[in-house]
Amino acid sequence: MMKKSIFRKKITSSLGIFILALSFSAPTFAAEYVSVSKDGVNIRSKPSTSAEIYWEVFKDFPLKVLQRKDKWAKTQDFEGDTGWIYSPLLNKKKTVIVKVKKANIRVGPGKNYEINASALYGVVFTPGKTDGEWQQITHSDGTKGWIHRSLIWP
Repeated sequence: MMKKSIFRKKITSSLGIFILALSFSAPTFAAEYVSVSKDGVNIRSKPSTSAEIYWEVFKDFPLKVLQRKDKWAKTQDFEGDTGWIYSPLLNKKKTVIVKVKKANIRVGPGKNYEINASALYGVVFTPGKTDGEWQQITHSDGTKGWIHRSLIWP
């Protein structure tokens, strides 16, 4: 009776170590973020031009790619909504979007720097360098500054 119990413990322990080792050796994939290449692009319910249109996005709108199927990409936006977009309408340009009602843009990376502008929910920027929790950003109108990373997506 005692030998079975010890044997089970060894099997369970060995299995646990194997699973732990497997998790370290399994490949990890970085999330793929893209942006939309032009205004008026449709996000659809399925990967087809005849599928229902969920909503429309504008140029530089950032999206996370969840899956690819033929020439389509299943994407997720900063609000967590998902849908399909025709892949040729995407590009690799990195953009970020304000995810809070109003965000301060500062002249430097920190709260002790002067506020030079503010941005509202849904405004898109091109990211630059980072400094800790701060992201340098540039708007298409030329506005530049720093924003705390917790206020933008991704």
